[in-house]
Amino acid sequence: MTVRGVNIDIKDLSHRYTAKSPVTFEKINVQAEPGEALAIIGRSGCGKSTLLHIVAGIVQPTAGAVKLDDTIVTAPSPRWVMMFQAPHLFPWMRVAQNVGIGLRFAGWSEAKTRERVDEVLDLVDLQNYASNNVQDLSGGQQQRVALARSLVMEPELLLLDEPFSALDAFTRASLQRDVRSIAKRLGINLIIVTHDIDEAILMADRALIMAGSPGKIMHEMDVDLDDPRDRQDPSVQSMHTRLMTAFEDAQGKKSDTSNREQPQRSVRTNANRSVSPIA
Repeated sequence: MTVRGVNIDIKDLSHRYTAKSPVTFEKINVQAEPGEALAIIGRSGCGKSTLLHIVAGIVQPTAGAVKLDDTIVTAPSPRWVMMFQAPHLFPWMRVAQNVGIGLRFAGWSEAKTRERVDEVLDLVDLQNYASNNVQDLSGGQQQRVALARSLVMEPELLLLDEPFSALDAFTRASLQRDVRSIAKRLGINLIIVTHDIDEAILMADRALIMAGSPGKIMHEMDVDLDDPRDRQDPSVQSMHTRLMTAFEDAQGKKSDTSNREQPQRSVRTNANRSVSPIA
């Protein structure tokens, strides 16, 4: 597989579900370079999942726009795909059939579909399960099938809506490590929403902390750690302490979000990483 990431530009994004409903979040501004992994951390109700759904084109914003390279997101696309908490597989199909369903609808030949499916199953370590029925797999294996189905169309951006929250700790840690590794290998972008600070540290290059009602991005911090990352590593534990302090600070300030400006995103390249305003 040969894929690449995308420049993400979220500009003055605001949302409310109806004219009479409260504002979900307002004036969100985020930029990301190709291949960058972002984690959006926040408590339930701050609007993080709604923000992710707008980036995916599933929900429409009230104001502002999401631009991926030169494309304004207005609808779902195989260029940007989402993994949900439940894998949403076709239970009557085998693993390879589930993974290749999008290629079939796209008109791929049987031979090319089989070749691409085999390649992606090898990428997610399911090469020995192609003929298994998905109902016979564990929860972690089913999420790997969902991941393979997401990757088979060679997306530029993978969106993760807390897809590992229902899994046991060992399986969750394995998938967190592998999804980040795969994304880096392919050069694609990740955006994950989570309330788990450790998950953000293990998967992201940068963490954005949302709080308030309406929600705002209160802090952002670079997660500049070497791979692979381990929860017991002192550098990971130190980052956890820093992120937790920022998270608690954001919760304390959320009542004042109406008068608070969002932190400006500094320009960053691989050679010159920006310094977090809360480092």
